[in-house]
Amino acid sequence: MMGKGRLEAFSDGVIAVIITGMVLEMKVPHGTDFAALIPVIPVFLSYVLSFIYVGIYWNNHHHMFHAVEHIQGSILWANSYLLFWMSLIPFVTGWMSENHFASLPVALYGFVLLMCALAYSLLVRMLVRHHPQNSTLVRAIGTDRKGNLSLLVYAAAIALAFVHPMIAGALYVMVAAMWFLPDKRIERELARVES
Repeated sequence: MMGKGRLEAFSDGVIAVIITGMVLEMKVPHGTDFAALIPVIPVFLSYVLSFIYVGIYWNNHHHMFHAVEHIQGSILWANSYLLFWMSLIPFVTGWMSENHFASLPVALYGFVLLMCALAYSLLVRMLVRHHPQNSTLVRAIGTDRKGNLSLLVYAAAIALAFVHPMIAGALYVMVAAMWFLPDKRIERELARVES
């Protein structure tokens, strides 16, 4: 069995690079009045949503690994798979914003969010499989209704992006709002164990 420290440190580093990549997409407007800011509004809105998503993954990853007792090689790969999909967020964010929320870029943005969610679910399942049934992690995870609902909303949003991209965008915002606060199941279980 391996310790989890290097996995957490590596994940933190990759997530920091992802956020840096997104902020570098925001170009400084030419001009000194408020009208100069209008063309960068789509870029800013896309950045805010993507920053929130990356923050959600970082928060929940951090909380989950508080309950993880040990890892193994397959978990390292599952974590890398999650980080791979997250590393595409700056690209799809930039493409979506530069094309003013056109259907295909909005759908591809949703596809990357869907793949991030599937990769996170895979990581959770692998961690649960490698921990005893009475462990804090397994008890805290339980059924993942919110995660399953998120997958369905992403799939619907991808299809709806071709009907009207703003409907898809609203659904992406809705999922982000659902996950904005860190997953309390793990905090509750850790508090129960410590008391």
